[in-house]
Amino acid sequence: MPPSMADSRPLAQRLLDGDRRALARAISLVENEQPEGYAIVREVYPHTGGAAIFGLTGPPGVGKSTLIAALTKARRAQGRTVAVLSIDPSSPFTHGAVLGDRIRLTEHFLDPGVFIRSMANRGALGGLSEAALQTALLLDASGKDDVFLETVGVGQAEVDIIDHADTVVLALMPGSGDSIQALKAGVMEIPDVIVVNKMDHPLIETMVREIRGVLSLAPHVKGAWRVPIVKTEATRGEGVDELVQRLDEHRAFIEAEGTLGERRRRNLRNEVLGLAATRLRKRLEEGLDEDADFAALLDEVVARRLDPASAAAALLEKTGADV
Repeated sequence: MPPSMADSRPLAQRLLDGDRRALARAISLVENEQPEGYAIVREVYPHTGGAAIFGLTGPPGVGKSTLIAALTKARRAQGRTVAVLSIDPSSPFTHGAVLGDRIRLTEHFLDPGVFIRSMANRGALGGLSEAALQTALLLDASGKDDVFLETVGVGQAEVDIIDHADTVVLALMPGSGDSIQALKAGVMEIPDVIVVNKMDHPLIETMVREIRGVLSLAPHVKGAWRVPIVKTEATRGEGVDELVQRLDEHRAFIEAEGTLGERRRRNLRNEVLGLAATRLRKRLEEGLDEDADFAALLDEVVARRLDPASAAAALLEKTGADV
């Protein structure tokens, strides 16, 4: 279609037709909290649900971006289109992503079958902001076969990625204190696949044994998915074929068991609640900035004459919320 005709189509329709510029524009609108962006999400939402959503989480420095680059290469070799959303730390000055698109997955940057976007987490506890959740829907609606979400390395707070992916991959590495922390209860409960990257490390087998030991403590349900451990050297692509196989096996398992629909229902429920909570907090903060009654209430808490829970109850009652 000639560019002039393409430009005449509504932005949402161009996005649904796979127009990369329309997708980038829609994401920018959402990221900048423009009403037009949310209107586009509403329009394209009925066309979502076709992509396989993979979440990759883990401590800083384990090679998550390198793993995603290797997975992208493998998926493209299979003829699948890929979108990557990397959630980066927010810049304290501009609130934008510290790490830019062009320094990630450089091998794939000019591939028309790959769309890459970096986005600031803007202080979201688990590394995923409201804009990121909306962006994931836009990437899905654009017709990509696979969407990879890479979260900021903030340790155990990353557990919220389970609320937004069909398959969760936890990346670890040997000899890292952060990885040992990730072995603790909480983070180890979220993955469907565990990757131990940098397999040349002399402590690789020790790390694998530690992970197996932690996994063995979980109650085993007959017929349930058994979390595989895959050793990789992402910079050389070693072990990536096995990782792709395990991802496909998990996808086939949840589809065969009928749990994909249940997982997505749970994910969407948590997303709705999360978005509502975020917007309610923002509305409260905006309304209370110049509220003398709230300032007096806070003074009572500071003076230890009123406890925080009672103050919160009073605040909710004042704003008309049901305590």
